[in-house]
Amino acid sequence: MDQLRPVGLLLVDDDPLVRQALSLMLGGQPDLEVVGEAEHGRAALARVRELRPDVVLMDIRMPVMDGLEATRALHREPHPPRVVVLTTFDADEHVVAAVAAGADGFLLKDTAPADLIAAVRRVAEGEPMMSPSATATLIRRVREDSAPDRPLAEATHRLAALTEREHEVAVAVGRGLSNAEIAGELHLSVPTVKAHVSRLFDKLGATNRVQIAMVVHDAGLV
Repeated sequence: MDQLRPVGLLLVDDDPLVRQALSLMLGGQPDLEVVGEAEHGRAALARVRELRPDVVLMDIRMPVMDGLEATRALHREPHPPRVVVLTTFDADEHVVAAVAAGADGFLLKDTAPADLIAAVRRVAEGEPMMSPSATATLIRRVREDSAPDRPLAEATHRLAALTEREHEVAVAVGRGLSNAEIAGELHLSVPTVKAHVSRLFDKLGATNRVQIAMVVHDAGLV
C-alpha cells in the first residue's frame, strides 16, 4: 500500500443508511478515503475491479450475492483487497465462515466509531482484526475440533522455549493488542515487534495470531 495516499475503502451493504453512516464516519479521517459503494456482493466484485480499493467493508446478509460468497470470490482475485466483515450478530457460524472465506477482520456493526476506525487502519497495515467475542469464538471452535485439548502443562512447556521479551510479546498478542500497541507498551519499535511475532510463529508452531493467543490462554496468562 502506498503510504503517501489515503487507504481506499469500498463499502458494501444493501442498506443505504448503513453505507451513508460508514461513509461519514470513515471518510472524515485524513488517512482514509471512501472510493465507492456497492449494494450487494456481485456489485462489489465489479467495483473492486474498477476502483482497486485497499480495504472492503462487507456486510454478510445481502441479496443477489451475500458477503461470504463475495469474500471468497475476492480472495481468488490476483491482487485481492483486504476484507473486513461487518455484521449485526457475531453468531459462531458467521465468525468461522467469514474467516474460512478469507476475511481479514470480523466486527460488529455497533462497534464504537473510534474502534472501527482503528480496526480498519490495522487491517490496512496487514494485521487481522477480530472483535473480542469473535476471537473467543475462534479459540473455542479450534479447541473443540482438536484432539486432545491443549493442557496447561503443554502450553506452559511451549512458552518456556521463549526468551523473556518474546514471552512479553506473546502475552500482549494474547490480550489482543496490535503491533503498534505492543510497541508502545513495551517501548519497542514496530519492526522489532513484527520480528518477535514472526519468531513466535516459528517457536510456537503457530500460523496466525489467534493460535498464539490460544497458547497464552491455555497457560492461564490472560
